[in-house]
Amino acid sequence: MQGAIVALTTIAGMFGERYGDHRPAVLALHGWGRDHSDFAAALHDIPSIALDLPGFGASAAPESVMGTDGYARAVGAVLAEFSSPPVVIGHSFGGRVALNLAATRPVSGLVLVSVPLLRTAPVRRPSLNYRLRKSFRFLLGEDRLERARHRYGSPDYRAATGVMRDILVAAVNETYEDLLPKIECPTRLVWGREDREVPVHVAEAAAELIPDARLRVVPDVGHHPLIDAPEIVRAEILELL
Repeated sequence: MQGAIVALTTIAGMFGERYGDHRPAVLALHGWGRDHSDFAAALHDIPSIALDLPGFGASAAPESVMGTDGYARAVGAVLAEFSSPPVVIGHSFGGRVALNLAATRPVSGLVLVSVPLLRTAPVRRPSLNYRLRKSFRFLLGEDRLERARHRYGSPDYRAATGVMRDILVAAVNETYEDLLPKIECPTRLVWGREDREVPVHVAEAAAELIPDARLRVVPDVGHHPLIDAPEIVRAEILELL
């Protein structure tokens, strides 16, 4: 049986889906390599907008490299669709964008789901083998260098191409210790106990830095609470509305 066809709408140059029958109150921002559909189960009848961020889903990639602050500026144009400051929910990469948005624009609440808010280890340099190959790219050729990228890069890095690969590198190197204490709105952090990509201790440390934050840890769930425990995420959103 084929799934229902979703009619996307264009908003501020991006595609997205609207939920509910009233003026939206929630803005949803997905993770890296994902799209707006991750929010279907958690939002469905809540008046909201779930975006395809630039470079994902149906939305075109940015013309140049930008960090998550640049994504927040692009998303800021969508706030014209709201009659009052929205609750913003962000998963993983989308949570980085949501954090930047909350630091620069009025939002009424923030739900951060499995977001890499703090570094758990120093930034790892590429392997010596890869750095040597890159230094001699003029001898090896771009095809052999690309094979090296696929061998030594992360799955997300290998899957990304063009400007999106450089955006991923920029985002991975960001950290938010200075930004977290500036978040003034009520903030809810939702984490899977079994998250191996962004362990729970990251959320615990971040919650200590955000003035009005509460952490909810979901047992037996990994990096995708929106998919595996949407009712938990939904409850946190409704509490902030």
